[in-house]
Amino acid sequence: MATSLRLLSSRCLSASKNNAFGSSLRPTSSFFLSNSPNAFTPTVRHQSTEKPKIKAPPMVYIQGEEMTHYATQLLLSQWVEPHFDTSSWETYDLSCKSRDETDDQVLADAVAAGKRIGAIFKEPTITPSAVQVQEMGLKKAWGSPNGAMRKGWNGVTISRDTIHIEGIELGYKNQVLFERHAVGGEYGAGWNEVGAGTLLTTYIPKDGGDPFVVDKRDLTDNHNVCVVYHNPYDNVRELAHIFFKRCFENKVTPYIVTKKTVFKWQEGFWATMKQVFDDQYKEEFLKAGLLDRSGGQLTHLISDAATMQLIRWTDGGFGMAAHNYDGDMLTDQIAQVHRSPGFITSNLVGRSDDGTTLIKEFEASHGTVTDLWLDHLDGKETSLNPLGLVEALLGAMKHSAQLELDAKPTDKSTQQMHAYVENFIDTLRMALHNTFRYGQGTRDMSGPTGFTTEDFVDKVQWRLNRYLDAQVETQAPPELKEEDLAVPADKLTAFDQKAILKLFEKYDKSGEGKIDFKNFSKMLMKMGVAPKKE
Repeated sequence: MATSLRLLSSRCLSASKNNAFGSSLRPTSSFFLSNSPNAFTPTVRHQSTEKPKIKAPPMVYIQGEEMTHYATQLLLSQWVEPHFDTSSWETYDLSCKSRDETDDQVLADAVAAGKRIGAIFKEPTITPSAVQVQEMGLKKAWGSPNGAMRKGWNGVTISRDTIHIEGIELGYKNQVLFERHAVGGEYGAGWNEVGAGTLLTTYIPKDGGDPFVVDKRDLTDNHNVCVVYHNPYDNVRELAHIFFKRCFENKVTPYIVTKKTVFKWQEGFWATMKQVFDDQYKEEFLKAGLLDRSGGQLTHLISDAATMQLIRWTDGGFGMAAHNYDGDMLTDQIAQVHRSPGFITSNLVGRSDDGTTLIKEFEASHGTVTDLWLDHLDGKETSLNPLGLVEALLGAMKHSAQLELDAKPTDKSTQQMHAYVENFIDTLRMALHNTFRYGQGTRDMSGPTGFTTEDFVDKVQWRLNRYLDAQVETQAPPELKEEDLAVPADKLTAFDQKAILKLFEKYDKSGEGKIDFKNFSKMLMKMGVAPKKE
């Protein structure tokens, strides 16, 4: 019985069961077109035709399987597609069966599409074990797609941040940011099992210089595992810029984590991060008071100490950057302090080959949630919290809109699309968070009386539509034109513009670039130019 359930647990073996999505998801004609022969035609979803839709900019949508795939189909059909024409999205099915049937060509196509488009949303996928290979009838145990993606998109960092819902206490009270070096370390290691003998690691320079031995060791045991890996450091400077900019924008204190006291080769990571910080960021961090908790300096933490501080610093308000493996372990710890991996984002940041464009891939930090998928297949109620999935989807949509705007900054329709996407993201996030705040969340948040997966999606859809409808104006706003300046532009140079701005900001109490009548009156009276009664 358990074996048959595991067989059913893979969407690749049960994709024909379209009725699992419910009768409310009616077929549509076509969407998610792609030039690739391996681009997947996804599970059919309902799209409302009641309102005009905004054409969503190009984006790559990578499908996974099991419960997270099912939940994503629900939220796309009920939250996104009623408002967006998604025909420019390219969709690739990275389920086990699809990878097996295409000999993993679908992964190569997905990576190529991501490099070309630059914005990617990825569902959790399954990396099959030896047992699953047998159960699913696969040709081989296909490896994790993450390595190919990080290499193909010139990965720099994996940003993983805590998700917060105002008014609801989770783990950390304030934002925690993390940058994990996206390349190198144990994940790209070469290894082999060997007997007694001698192991030589030899470096051969690309420029034709003389080779030399990096390491030589005699193996006296009859059973050894030899492992070789390296840490590429060319992109650490870019990782530093990404990290420090994000820390400053989010008003958190940065820390760098290594094990350099023991692993001497990690010294270069710390030295590069510190140099970038001291040269380009330290002064503005000091002015903002963001180094008060770290003694006015960028602080290095040994990885052992970092694990303890993650448990102690529950007020949050900090960021950490680390090597690949340490980053993986430490962010898992952050996820547990902050309730679960469902409350952590995961965003791979890379660069186009010419270095001009950021490639960003967004996914949830958790897996495919097999236990709930088995319950779903068995006809039982489930209650999946989609928060991590939604944040990933919204992040990808936001980046795709920004890339389109960067390419056409003066195009009015592109500007309108970008503004619509930004507003939609803010409104959906508010509808989602308010649903949790009103005690209408999934059972991990609201207890046994919490909503099922489907009812929660319905409730957020109802609230989202209410909020969006309230934003609709009955008539288009008038087009505002700037009046001619009272003082000719050529004469403005006679006035102290900085002093004028300082005076204006003194009475602009809201910081919105405008002065209300009360503050305007105060300003005129202070200047002695307010009209007096006759």
